Amino acid sequence: MQAVIMAGGAGSRLRPLTNNIPKPMVHIIDRPVLELIIRHLKKHSITDIAMTLGYKADIIMNAFGTGENYGVNIRYFIEQEPLGTAGGVKNAADFIKGDFIIISGDAVTDIDILDMYRFHKDKNAVITLASKKVDDVTGMGVIRTDEDGKVIEFIEKPEHSEEKLVNTGIYIMGKKALRLIPDGFYDFGRNLLPSMKEGLYAYVTENFWSDIGTLASYYLTNHYVAANPNIFGITL
Repeated sequence: MQAVIMAGGAGSRLRPLTNNIPKPMVHIIDRPVLELIIRHLKKHSITDIAMTLGYKADIIMNAFGTGENYGVNIRYFIEQEPLGTAGGVKNAADFIKGDFIIISGDAVTDIDILDMYRFHKDKNAVITLASKKVDDVTGMGVIRTDEDGKVIEFIEKPEHSEEKLVNTGIYIMGKKALRLIPDGFYDFGRNLLPSMKEGLYAYVTENFWSDIGTLASYYLTNHYVAANPNIFGITL
């Protein structure tokens, strides 16, 4: 399985931390989020990685190069204009050979990728999204599923919801599923996922997951990783 890391975000809500660096380069303890993601992928034997880039792309490319120092192979796809999360992934279509995992470049997680992939194959899903129950769904995509895990409703960033299962921005899909994404700007949460009537499943993880979209979540993520460094391969 291959991987695509969506690393084009500017991280405006994290300013001033992102005034001079892209959001995926913000440090958790002593290393950038992107490094944690790459190490987690390699832990699951995923070493063929594409990165979709936009804001300050050169900083990321200079930091990670070919990926050789991390034991992986990295190929970069730079968006000359914003393409959205799904559009950015489709822009990397030439890289993709078969099944692949997509992960947001601001995600700190120890999700069991192999277990998620088994779920994806068992359900014969077109797209499997990783989901997690949270107390506060503000600013997140909210999911309702049937007892088999099939997504029967997806609402991107509702003002209020009784549902507590949210989209983590981590997906598994096959190359053929790229046909669902039109050319140009297209987003997973706002466009593709709400439109899918069949083949969309939610894998529920109990593992740690956090996006660092706000200063509050960034602080809490640092606190958690500092308390559990071995999970993320960090030595304090």
